[in-house]
Amino acid sequence: MNSDWRAKAAQSKAAWPVHQSRSTGEKTRRELIRVAALAMALIPASVHSQERFPARNIRIVVPFPAGATTDMLARLFAQRMSDGLNQTVVVENVGGAGGSLGADQVAKAVPDGYTLLFHNITFTTTTSSLQFVGRSRHDIEQDFVPIAVGAYVPLLLLAHPSIPARDLKEFVEYAKQTKEPLFYGSTGPGSIMNLMGEVLKRDTGIKMDHVPFRGAAPLVQEMLSGRIQFGGDQLSSSLQHVKAGALKALAVTTRSAALPDVPSARELGFPNLDLRGWNGFFAPKGTPEPVIARLHQEIAAAARNPEVQQRMLDVGAEPSGSSQAEMRDMLREQIAKVRPMVEELKLVVQ
Repeated sequence: MNSDWRAKAAQSKAAWPVHQSRSTGEKTRRELIRVAALAMALIPASVHSQERFPARNIRIVVPFPAGATTDMLARLFAQRMSDGLNQTVVVENVGGAGGSLGADQVAKAVPDGYTLLFHNITFTTTTSSLQFVGRSRHDIEQDFVPIAVGAYVPLLLLAHPSIPARDLKEFVEYAKQTKEPLFYGSTGPGSIMNLMGEVLKRDTGIKMDHVPFRGAAPLVQEMLSGRIQFGGDQLSSSLQHVKAGALKALAVTTRSAALPDVPSARELGFPNLDLRGWNGFFAPKGTPEPVIARLHQEIAAAARNPEVQQRMLDVGAEPSGSSQAEMRDMLREQIAKVRPMVEELKLVVQ
């Protein structure tokens, strides 16, 4: 009987795992922690950023000085995006070279969703101009991911009230007859207004000298003084002055509900000036798709916000929050129209 009991005890002991000593257990735990840490280190940083995005402040680069349409719209979006993302979204103005300096800064940024570009229609003209002379450090289609159009803003062609013309067609007739030198202003060499001024000169034979400015604010001030007879920019930059009678609206590039009585350039016989103004968000190429989707969600939500929409409508902007595909198609169509004109006119960004 004693021998049977000892045999059963031996079998039972063999069936259970041998208990490790405390020191052996601690060593095993340390090994597991080390292996886990190594595994985490081997996971790409982009995966970590996707899992917790956004984990810090987001920067929106506006490639123009503060105070004009693009800057104002960027700040409207930044405020609402901060609420939706539960992270601070800041706007930084990086002006220069017709918007190219700020755009290039974003093109070279880490593609993690924390540095975005908020640009406008001038992006197509300046990039085409710099590519034409071999000086472009970035490409719209190759170095950026379009996220969404924030708003569509018609371009407005203006004159000082002293000019005896009610619209763009009458302005051209006046320019052909006057012996006084005429000056047209733009927001810089290679800007959209520089292109439109040169296209108008080419198509009509009128003579005007180009005077570039560093942004819409100084351009509008010079037009208000009468030293610049003709110019223009996005409608929001000068809408209040038009409504006050301090500036004269000659045409819009596309019809605007803010100025329903002002005809479009195409309606007046200038089809080459039919360009749709826009302001939109870009990220550096390589930004992960889940991050782009999250950003698009908040941009679209901001564009639907009633307060944001009303503020935009008050300054003549049309809220959008478009899909990526809509923005991409719009850009391709616009580049295809703008690039040949830039090359023919030899438009140069300085």
